[in-house]
Amino acid sequence: MTTKNETVLTVDDEDTIRRLLYQKLTSEGYKCLTASNATEAMEIIKSQDVSLAILDIKMPGLSGMDIFPEIRTISPDTAVIMATAISDTDTAIACMKLGAYDYVTKPFKLDAVMMSIERALEKRRLVLDNRDYQQHLEIKIKDQAEKIRSSFFNAITSLAYALEAKDSYTIGHSQRVAETSVSIASAMELPVAAIEQIRLAGLVHDIGKIGIRSACLNKAGNLTEEEYTHIKTHPGIGERILSPITEDREILRIVRHHHEHFNGSGYPDGLKGEEIPLGARIMALADAYDAMTSLRPYRKAMTDKEAWEELKRCSGTQFDPEILAVFSRVNNNT
Repeated sequence: MTTKNETVLTVDDEDTIRRLLYQKLTSEGYKCLTASNATEAMEIIKSQDVSLAILDIKMPGLSGMDIFPEIRTISPDTAVIMATAISDTDTAIACMKLGAYDYVTKPFKLDAVMMSIERALEKRRLVLDNRDYQQHLEIKIKDQAEKIRSSFFNAITSLAYALEAKDSYTIGHSQRVAETSVSIASAMELPVAAIEQIRLAGLVHDIGKIGIRSACLNKAGNLTEEEYTHIKTHPGIGERILSPITEDREILRIVRHHHEHFNGSGYPDGLKGEEIPLGARIMALADAYDAMTSLRPYRKAMTDKEAWEELKRCSGTQFDPEILAVFSRVNNNT
């Protein structure tokens, strides 16, 4: 379907051809421009939005063949049809291989020319419509991703409130662990996306404690073997709680493995060394440091010096030595 805002440029050194195409195109509702040489044509292309150009392959001076690549560079959305004598069809076909839509032969049959123009413009419209659709689709996908992210944050907040109601210590602890983990990850120059995963995992790393008996969480004395075994189920419970609300496998892995030990003696899976996700190794250190320097129901808080001595003692067994070295630099405890 012809649209009134589509502009067709005819470039030909023969005045008769220019007038013939001008009259036919304007009668069909197109805005028509003409140029008698390549220089005029390029000035028009640079200054106006040209939907389609009909280029004479052979003209005095620069030919349509000469300016075709420049048009493709300056105005890539301009459709191009080559006008040629029958003897030059091989050249016209070569132009089509470079991106021209079609070629028409002289002397023109106006109905055939118009059909070629309409097909070329229809293809151009489809290309532009598809591009517009893709751009809007990207925006929609971005908006949807933001909604999903917001929903995830809301779910995490709700879970955090639920855990806080059960264990008031945990919520402040999780926030501090998240902040410390991010500072370590940033000092290690991890990608922004990885740091965000670590931050989110830090906020919910203990969410599985919702499934732990309050008597165990708040017990002032030593835990029995059965109680300690029960406590050790919280990383797996946390993973199961979070699985329905996030598809981010790395967050789930960090939550599950933040109590693994570097030498393989941790839980729940006894992973060791680099088998343990990097984010979980970072969080294990931040988690232990905050736990040691915080008041707990069963013991008083360690001093910062005492906590650092314990971290160094467990380097290579419970903690990744390289991560401990980074944490030491971040906290000026070299």
